[in-house]
Amino acid sequence: MAQMPRPLLATLFFLPVALGAVPSGQPVSTLHIKVVLTDAEKKTIPVPHHALLVSENPGSAPPRRVVTALDGTADVPLRPGNYTVESDQPMVMQGHSYEWRETIDVAAGRATLLELTADNAQVAPVDSTSNNSAGDASVLLMRWQDSIVALWTPTTHASGFVIDARGLIATNQQVVGTATSVEVQLTPSIKVAGTVLAADAARAVAILWIDPKALPSTRPPSLECAPAPKPTLANGQEISTIGISLRGQKAITSGTVVRVEPHGVMSDLIVARGSTGGPVFAADGRLVGISSPVDEEERKDDGRSGGFRVARLEDICDVVESAEKRMTAVAAPAGAHLPLEPARPFPVDALEDAAKRRVGSLTPYQASSSDFDIAFITPVMTYGAQYQIELSRQRERSNTRAPGADPAFVRPLMDFSNWSEYVADFPPVLLVRVTPRLVESVWTTIARGAARTQGLALPPIKRFKSGFLRMRAFCGDVEVTPIHPFKLEQRVSETDAVYEGLYVFDPGALAPACGTVKLVLYSEKEPEKADTRPIDPKVIGQIWEDFAPYRAVTAPPSRRQDAARTTSRHLWFALPLATPRHRVLSAGCRCDIPRSDWRERSAARSSAARFPDTSGGSQPRRAGI
Repeated sequence: MAQMPRPLLATLFFLPVALGAVPSGQPVSTLHIKVVLTDAEKKTIPVPHHALLVSENPGSAPPRRVVTALDGTADVPLRPGNYTVESDQPMVMQGHSYEWRETIDVAAGRATLLELTADNAQVAPVDSTSNNSAGDASVLLMRWQDSIVALWTPTTHASGFVIDARGLIATNQQVVGTATSVEVQLTPSIKVAGTVLAADAARAVAILWIDPKALPSTRPPSLECAPAPKPTLANGQEISTIGISLRGQKAITSGTVVRVEPHGVMSDLIVARGSTGGPVFAADGRLVGISSPVDEEERKDDGRSGGFRVARLEDICDVVESAEKRMTAVAAPAGAHLPLEPARPFPVDALEDAAKRRVGSLTPYQASSSDFDIAFITPVMTYGAQYQIELSRQRERSNTRAPGADPAFVRPLMDFSNWSEYVADFPPVLLVRVTPRLVESVWTTIARGAARTQGLALPPIKRFKSGFLRMRAFCGDVEVTPIHPFKLEQRVSETDAVYEGLYVFDPGALAPACGTVKLVLYSEKEPEKADTRPIDPKVIGQIWEDFAPYRAVTAPPSRRQDAARTTSRHLWFALPLATPRHRVLSAGCRCDIPRSDWRERSAARSSAARFPDTSGGSQPRRAGI
C-alpha cells in the first residue's frame, strides 16, 4: 500500500452528544483530538466533515458516528477507558484516500491527546474514474474556508471571498445593489468597512476593497485572468460553492450546471438563504465563478422553481479590471474595526422569567418625531412576544379557555421582514426601529368629505408620509456607531416598497451614563433635513434595566457577586409611558420572580430553540412569526 510523506496530520473533532453523557458520579476525563492536514504547498489546513466511528472496548454498544468540525479541534469529555477510533469512510485528498483505525487509553483525571498522522494512516491511490466528489468538496472547504468572508448591507447578509492580497473581495452584484460601502466580517472578532469599487448588474459581479492589513494570513483562490480566460463551464459539469450563513457557519454544497448563458450559468445548486456570493469551483478545484440568486421576475418568466445562477470567471475578470482602475481614484479604505454583537448570549433563564412577568407589558419603549415613530426593542420583548404566541397556541391545542396573547399586539415585535432570522435568535443587542408615520393627504380627506355628503362613509385612506433614509445616535455629544444600520423592506404594492430603519446597538451604547441621548433622523423625501429628537431619560433607564440580567453574567468576577444579588431574585422592569397608572409603574416596579419548574428547552442563539408546552408536548420556535 502506498505511503505518503510524513507532513500529514488529521485533527478529529468529536461531538460530545454523540458519545453520550458521562454517568453521574463517575470521573470525567478529556480526550483532546487534533486534525490538521498539510497540503502539497506545506500549508496547514483543518479537516472538516470527516466521519468517524467511536466505540468503547470491550464493546457494549454499537459504535457512535461523529463528524469533524470546521476548525478541526475539540475537547471530548469521556469516562476513563479504552476506545477505538476509526474512519467511517475514506478521506480523499490529492489523488489518495486516507483511513485511520487507532486504539487509545483515556486516563482518569487528565487530558489525553490523540494525533492521527500519515504514519498511522492506511493510504491508497484513488481510481480517477471513481466518484470522489464528496471528498473533493471537503478538500475545497479545507483549503479555502479562511478566504470566505461575511458581508452585511442594510438589507441583506451574504458571502464574499478574498481574491487579492491588496484587499479585493468578490461577491455578486445583487448583494451590493446601489450601496457604496459594505460591512465585511473577516472573523468572528474582526469586522471592517469595505468600499464598493465596481458593481456590474449585467455580469452579476461586484468587487469590494478593504484595508489589506485586516486580511487573515491566507492564500486567496487564483482568478487566472491572464491570459484571457476561456469558457470553463459546460452543461452537466459538477460544481461546488462555499458560503457563510447568517449564524457564521461555513459550508460547501455541490450541484451541476443546467444551462450556459451569455453572462452566466444556471445550476441546480441549493445555497442557504443569506449565503450567496461565495466562490464556485469545478470538480478539479479551479475557481469558475460566483454564486448568485435568480431574480424573482426572471424565475417567474422562465418557470424555474429553484437553482442559482453562477457568474462566470471571465465576467469576474472584466469587473476586477474596472475595479483596479478605480483604486487610484478613490480613498483607501479605513482599517478601523467596527462594532460587533456581544459574544455571550442573553441568559435564557432570565429571558424566561422576564417573559412570564411581563404579560401584557410587551409594548416597545416609544418616542416619535414629525415623520417617524421610534420603538426601542430589547431581547426581553422579542422573547416575551414569542413566548406568549407559543403559549396561546398551546392553549388552543389543549382547548383551554384562558386568554392568550393577542397576535395583533405582539406582531410588531415579531415581524422584522428581511431581518426576521437575525432577530429570531434573541441577540443581546438593543434594536431601534424607526417606522414612517401614516398620514392622509388633504385631497383624500376632501374626497372622503364629499362622499360623506352623498351618504357614503369611507374610512381614512392613509399612506406613509416619507420613507426612512438614515439615522445618527448620540450618547451625550459623542456619536455612537451601530453594530448594523439595517433597513426593513415593507412592500406596499408589487412595484413599490417603503423602508423602516432597524439599527442594532451594543446593550450599553445608549445608557443613563450618557446624560443625554438623542437621535437624528433623515427621510427619503428630505435627505438633508435633520430631525433631532432627544430621548426621555426614563426610556433610557427602562432599556438599561432590561439588560440588567445580561450585565450580571458578563460582568467581571469582582462585580458579578454584587450584580447577582440584584438580578437573581428580582427583575426591574418598566411599562410604557401611556397612562397615569403606567407612569407610576415606570418609576420602577420591584417584583419577586419565583423559580419555576419549567424546564429549559431553548438556547438563546439557536435556531432550534423550543418553548414550554403546557399541553404535554413542545412546539419548535419559528422565526418571523
